[in-house]
Amino acid sequence: MASIFHFVIIFMLILEIIIQLSDESEFLVDRSKRGLVHVPKDLSLKTTILNISQNNISEIQTSDILSLSKLRILIISHNRIQHLDIGVFKFNQELEYLDLSHNKLGKISCHPTVNLKHLDLSFNAFDALPICKEFGNMSQLKFLGLSATQLEKSRVLPIAHLNISKILLVLGEPFGEKEDPECLQDFNTESLHIVFPTKKEFHFILDVSFRTVVNLELSNIKCVLDDNACSYFLNVLAKLQTNPRLSNLTLNNIETTWNSFIRILQLVWHTTIENFSISNVKLQGQLDSRDFNYSGTSLKALSIHQVVTDVFNFPQSNIYKIFSNMNIRNFTVSGTRMIHMLCPSQISPFQYLDFSNNLLTDTVFENCGSLTELEILTLQKNQLKELAKIIHMTKEMKSLQQLDISQNSLRYDKNEINCFWTKSLLSLNMSSNILTDSIFRCLPPGIEVLDLHGNRIESIPEDVTCLEALQELNVAFNSLTDLPGCGTFSSLSVLIIDHNSVSQPSADFFQSCQKIRSIKAGNNPFQCTCELREFVKNIGQLSSEVVEGWPDFYKCDYPESYKGTLLKDFHMSPLSCNTALLMVTIGAIMLVLAVIVTFLCIYLDLPWYLRMVYQWTQTRHRARNIPLEELQRTLQFHAFISYSEHDSAWVKNELVPCLEKEDIRICLHERDFVPGKSIVENIINCIEKSYKSIFVLSPHFVQSEWCHYELYFAHHNLFHEGSNNLILILLEPIPQYSIPSSYHRLKALMALRTYLEWPKEKSKHGLFWANLRAAINIKLTEQAKEI
Repeated sequence: MASIFHFVIIFMLILEIIIQLSDESEFLVDRSKRGLVHVPKDLSLKTTILNISQNNISEIQTSDILSLSKLRILIISHNRIQHLDIGVFKFNQELEYLDLSHNKLGKISCHPTVNLKHLDLSFNAFDALPICKEFGNMSQLKFLGLSATQLEKSRVLPIAHLNISKILLVLGEPFGEKEDPECLQDFNTESLHIVFPTKKEFHFILDVSFRTVVNLELSNIKCVLDDNACSYFLNVLAKLQTNPRLSNLTLNNIETTWNSFIRILQLVWHTTIENFSISNVKLQGQLDSRDFNYSGTSLKALSIHQVVTDVFNFPQSNIYKIFSNMNIRNFTVSGTRMIHMLCPSQISPFQYLDFSNNLLTDTVFENCGSLTELEILTLQKNQLKELAKIIHMTKEMKSLQQLDISQNSLRYDKNEINCFWTKSLLSLNMSSNILTDSIFRCLPPGIEVLDLHGNRIESIPEDVTCLEALQELNVAFNSLTDLPGCGTFSSLSVLIIDHNSVSQPSADFFQSCQKIRSIKAGNNPFQCTCELREFVKNIGQLSSEVVEGWPDFYKCDYPESYKGTLLKDFHMSPLSCNTALLMVTIGAIMLVLAVIVTFLCIYLDLPWYLRMVYQWTQTRHRARNIPLEELQRTLQFHAFISYSEHDSAWVKNELVPCLEKEDIRICLHERDFVPGKSIVENIINCIEKSYKSIFVLSPHFVQSEWCHYELYFAHHNLFHEGSNNLILILLEPIPQYSIPSSYHRLKALMALRTYLEWPKEKSKHGLFWANLRAAINIKLTEQAKEI
């Protein structure tokens, strides 16, 4: 207990300073384990904490740290410093923490300084206590570490008036030859830790029962030569009875016999000590059968840690009997390889028992009805195997509230009918065992805290025991595939389910678990699909205090495209995840397309254009590989004439005779179309074999579908691409509004007036025919004529 107190004092001091420097954390310098032989010269002037421990520094000079005016913590432990003048720190007025332990200091020169709160000179080579008269001015000193090989009362006087929270005194190997037993009586401290010389029989006469000590820790006690070897040490302990304030005693690194060990326990039993801790014990010999006097004790807690013994050839029940009948509240025996523990012979006052890290089996406390006051029992890291026997063990423990049976080899048979836990159990730790899903069918009904992490649980059965009082559940490091709902855990507020196989957690988890205030579900192989969207949305709405590890430990594992992506960055559109919405959207799009197609068909004559495109494509395909020269050799006509039947009289009586008398060959559909071929194919062939295409325009022309075909194909004649192969003759005026919307090209051409207009006056007919003959004047090849 005293060592713990020592650690807490130092920790709180460092923590207090670090908190004060939290806004200047960039000025903490760690140069430990660098092989340095002197203090670094490149330190920032703003350095506040400097750690240069575990190096080879042999000297500290004023110039080394003169510029570090803001230095508050200096750690120079584990170096090779032999001499120190504290005056080197006279310019470091902010210095509060100085650690010079584990050096080779044999001499120290003092200088007035009043600011130190922590000064550690322990584990050095001082002969006498390194206490200067200037130490008496350290009114703020809370911790003082000292080393010496001999003790003198006069050396303690300079600090006798100081109230130091903790003193560490390390005694060198020569200690014990000429000592004054009263030399430490002037120490004024609440906590004293004395480290005796190692590997040396305890033959010291030292009074450590000074009036102010509340916490006493003694290390390195060896008395094994014979049973009387511990008489010196027992005399030291006997004097503790004169100190009514002493309440905590800690013994470290003890080597003795079994009988002396029990004598030490017996002696401490009758002091004012309330908390007694023994650790790192090596026992020899045998234990004689003896009675133990339990009367008149102030002891409340006894802790025994890490015991090693060379033999167990005596009846072990002797030691178990002494332990089991102790009339104290708290008892700990850990790391001792103890294989059994007897049931107390009468109703025991034990409230806390810790038998962790031993070799206890399922038979421990079997049929034991005397532990009715026991509230906390720890059997961690033992040899427990059958949970049913542990359940039966707890049945008689009427006050048991906390049970720790973790890190064993416990299993539970689902066919086991024994499931009668003590009703008082509130906290149960069964982590790191080999339990399966069946454990949820046998749990204490009033349990509030349940730890099952590190087992072999794959799911939580539907017929799980109703645990309405359960508040905290830890099922991490299992093989669960989903978050448990709160149907049977109506009070659940803390859930730990990280490192499982949860891939698609139920979206309704947060709806069923309204009382959740902390959840830890990271490090699971989440499948980032549509099913996960609702969970991500719900968990993202909670604060980082509720969702532990969010968002760093919540990542996608599947599909590969999302692997490693944080769940908070995972997004999928509602459309791709909602089948109904997707169908409605597709239906709406198809409806819009249908309306558009209908509109095109009705108002823009789309079917007609589609047919034209088809025919044009077929024609392009046929002529794709025909050279232009060959195409020109295939021309048979000067012009193809397209007209409406209503205008045939003018064409046959005026147009054709006038052109043919000038040896211009004209292609007319009624005489030049090839029988057996389709009309469209004949139109295309005639246009291809004609140098020009003449269109006789009139109101009748724009009403003719076949005329429209002919105009379309003539306009898209691939074989005269880039040439002006269209000749428009306006026979009669055509109002723009009367031209159908499908005649886009005709409208454009007429808008540009690229046409010949048939004059009504006969005097102008000559010029008209001259212009027309000039437009189609071309000399056809003889081969073409013969064709």
